[in-house]
Amino acid sequence: MEFSAFPFGAASIELTGLPLTDEVLDACRSADAVLVGAVGTAHQPTDPAAPRPGQGLLDLRAALGLYANIRPVRAWPALSDMGPYRTETVKDADLVIVRELTGGLYAGTRGLRGTGADRLAFDTCVYTAGEIERVARVAFELARTRAHSRRRPARLTSIDKANVLETSRLWRDVLTALGAAEYPGVRLDHLLVDSGAMALVSTPRRFDVIITENMFGDILSDAAAPISGSLGMMASASLAGSPAEPMTKPLGGLYEPVHGSAPDIAGQGVANPYGAILSAALLLRYGLGLPTEAAALEDAVEGALAAGIRTRDIGGVATTADATRAVLGQLR
Repeated sequence: MEFSAFPFGAASIELTGLPLTDEVLDACRSADAVLVGAVGTAHQPTDPAAPRPGQGLLDLRAALGLYANIRPVRAWPALSDMGPYRTETVKDADLVIVRELTGGLYAGTRGLRGTGADRLAFDTCVYTAGEIERVARVAFELARTRAHSRRRPARLTSIDKANVLETSRLWRDVLTALGAAEYPGVRLDHLLVDSGAMALVSTPRRFDVIITENMFGDILSDAAAPISGSLGMMASASLAGSPAEPMTKPLGGLYEPVHGSAPDIAGQGVANPYGAILSAALLLRYGLGLPTEAAALEDAVEGALAAGIRTRDIGGVATTADATRAVLGQLR
């Protein structure tokens, strides 16, 4: 493999004034897959028109056409004592959240105008049936693939707010029609986002694959992070295609840990590297079509955790380097 590294987000703003430069975008377009580190900083600009680190991530996803975000959520046995959820609640939980990534409130028209009591802000949430259908196919295919590999019935849960939002009513209609027409073997359930959030943290084992829109997916995946022990354990893949079984071709895409840049511990060498390493495993599996190597890397992380190598956020004293060396040792 050949690796090229580029500044992005806050690091790019510091060097160039932009969170994503044309040079970096061209490099990402020509790469087989992209691995991204945390993009933020402790210093947020006060000027609303100033470049923001997160905008680079939104622009990169849009430029690469990455509309489906996959976030695995797994209860690691070695971390059963971590997090706010009871051990018996999260034990054996193993699910995937599929988040639509390029539409909804985060991508809609927004504005801020007026002064004083008349000051007004707005964000628009817009979805087309086509945008919903393409990410729905990813979720249906993933549910079918997981069912095949685990030899169990395929299950997909769609989470929306169809009792209030027109976009959610369209979302539910498209999912229902697609499931009936093309995926009759996948059991499709619908949940409202408030009851779905409660179920996710109280009975996570009821879920296998969850699909939801952009903002709901952002919130629910962070709420699910304690199931894995820490936000530092969470990986993600952003794709422009379906990871069907068997995969006929590598999907490329963008891979990143879900956690932020943690500026409070910057430079101390104590950040959790497992989320980034697990993101690299997703890159191997989906981006490059190397499932054996991906499984080896995931097994190495599980082995390091079982050996008690924990960083501060998961109740240990290991440094970033300690955890990395432990994973490399398990691979060997």
